[in-house]
Amino acid sequence: MQGLHLTADLAGCRCDARWLTDAGALLAACVQAVRAAGLRPVAQFAHAFDATPDGPGGVTATVLLAESHLCVHTWPERRGATLDVYVCNVGGDHSAAARHLLDALLALLAPARTERHALRRGAVAEAAP
Repeated sequence: MQGLHLTADLAGCRCDARWLTDAGALLAACVQAVRAAGLRPVAQFAHAFDATPDGPGGVTATVLLAESHLCVHTWPERRGATLDVYVCNVGGDHSAAARHLLDALLALLAPARTERHALRRGAVAEAAP
């Protein structure tokens, strides 16, 4: 169950507004980035939230991967987003692919400021059967 969990909090996204408000477009871009990174999508879902008095509603795009998952949440009224990429490294190390995927999404959303974190998962020793 060893893996790598990457997160990024984005502010001041300078991308076209559709990447923050169009659930279908964002999901398609996510699936394309997943494949370009060499990961395997197995399911996908996107949801558009209703507009608020502060502006257009954001979206959530999720891609279930054979290796684990990608999730993007947007706040267009703040020009912000959060990214979550987790890959299990069972059967091979997918860490480089996860980093490639995160970098591709950062390039798409073009944030002015980014806070990134990487967490190694699965440090707890498994009990023997």
